[in-house]
Amino acid sequence: MAQAINDTRLFAGAKADGASASRVDYQAYQILHVAFIVAPIVAGVDKFFHFLVNWDQYLPPVVNRMAGGHGHELMLAAGVIEIVAGLGVAFKPKVFAYVVSAWLILIVVNLLMIPGYFDIALRDFGLALGALALARLSHQFDR
Repeated sequence: MAQAINDTRLFAGAKADGASASRVDYQAYQILHVAFIVAPIVAGVDKFFHFLVNWDQYLPPVVNRMAGGHGHELMLAAGVIEIVAGLGVAFKPKVFAYVVSAWLILIVVNLLMIPGYFDIALRDFGLALGALALARLSHQFDR
């Protein structure tokens, strides 16, 4: 296993300036990059199908009232935003990783308005920090 970690072959798309598979910072970048492409797209698409969860339950009543009782439509719009953000991370992580991080902070604020969802808010805060880490690493590794 140590040999696999220390393998010096370049990942596809790695910069020729030493961003090799053996560099742990580049490995961290790749892991975060893939995660923050896939997760927002999957969550965004699921807003339309509810295979994973009924996303409408995460909308506080006050926000639903602010949306004129159109909370479901608001969640569909959130799904579109998440899909676009995930695609943005795929092509421009230097910019869109910050967008995903900010979006996750907004989700945390939203979840803190619903009793019983504080654990999910804490998880999403951790995800926001991960997206922020991706944004910072993107300055070094993004093409």
